[in-house]
Amino acid sequence: MTRRNNLILLAAIIALGIGSRLTHTGWILFDKYLGDALYAAMVYVLIGLIHNSAIKTKAIGAMLLMTAIECFQLTSIPLWLYGSGSFLLKAIAVLLGLQFDWADLLAYAVGIGGLAFTETLFTRQHQA
Repeated sequence: MTRRNNLILLAAIIALGIGSRLTHTGWILFDKYLGDALYAAMVYVLIGLIHNSAIKTKAIGAMLLMTAIECFQLTSIPLWLYGSGSFLLKAIAVLLGLQFDWADLLAYAVGIGGLAFTETLFTRQHQA
């Protein structure tokens, strides 16, 4: 994908992510896990902006990074940051997440896998 397409996709993902957090439907797949999937998709796109690598490499890198962030929550450091009283540390804690959840890893895989699959289809169409 071109840098321009990645930037447009990044802006769209961020807008959808913010929308998913501000809109509450009462349906957990939308209210919680859509945002998690979009967060992981955003990391995938950011990796593509930083380094023009293969789709598989971006997907593996994004999933490893998201898994590391999720596992970091097990240390309770994000909870400590959240309770510190500092706005900056609280914001960092919210970005990192506060509690480990296996379902988050599944949501990340769906977001990354969905975007990688879409990029694969898009790339094949433009090569033909």
